[in-house]
Amino acid sequence: MLASHRRNRKIAANTALLAVAAAFALPLAWVILSSLDPKADLSVKAPSGLTLANFDAVMTDEITFTPLLNSLLLCGGGTLLTVICAALAAYPLSRFHSRLNRPFMLTILFGTCLPITAIMVPVYALFVQIDLIDTMQGTIFFFAASQLPFAIWLMKNFMDGVPKELEEAAWTDGASPFQSLIRIVLPLMGPGVAVVTVFSFVMMWGNFFVPFMLLLTPEQMPASVSINEFFGNRGTVVYGELAAFSILYSTPVILLYVLVARKVGGGFALGGAVKG
Repeated sequence: MLASHRRNRKIAANTALLAVAAAFALPLAWVILSSLDPKADLSVKAPSGLTLANFDAVMTDEITFTPLLNSLLLCGGGTLLTVICAALAAYPLSRFHSRLNRPFMLTILFGTCLPITAIMVPVYALFVQIDLIDTMQGTIFFFAASQLPFAIWLMKNFMDGVPKELEEAAWTDGASPFQSLIRIVLPLMGPGVAVVTVFSFVMMWGNFFVPFMLLLTPEQMPASVSINEFFGNRGTVVYGELAAFSILYSTPVILLYVLVARKVGGGFALGGAVKG
């Protein structure tokens, strides 16, 4: 009786997992099949005839390459700034104990809960006053600021896993805290830095609202905003070209994940560093 009950629970769990997997797989299947279908629509079906015409139609400077370059500049610059600031902020929180550490970390945690839509109106007004509206650098700064709270939280937790004894040995040899951070802590927590990098980049890459509000010039719009151009004013959508653009739009994120996946999966490998 007990074995039968466990088997039924296992079947129910597997069925639920398959349903969730199908919910994620069907949109992906639609994107891939529609990008090769000359008569693509909203249904998930085999292409009536394989063609690369959809890719040829969107692979132009105006439609794809310029928006993708803008996205790389915005998200790459924002990610670099986020990782640097998160590492510098997380180091004293991880290494130096203070009664203010916990309130500060709780404040950071609260900052991760704030929706961007709730603060965009005052941010827009501030950017107008300080002349940062419709500028790439202003959007990069806000991208970094919006991702920084969670990046600090992640970086601090990863940094706690690096043994402090290694830094103390470096301090004995005359290294400064900044030198120990650069030469010891960050190299040992490479997987953690990679996780923060990928997370920050992905969150910025798919952000539509921030660049839509802060950038006004069409030539500066990233791909996350320019994809809106595929939806016509009267509901007409070229689904094949939209699917082809979506694949091209997803490629940089996939490449970034592939590049860092091996490092992330390698673990911290700190055990041998503190032996002997």
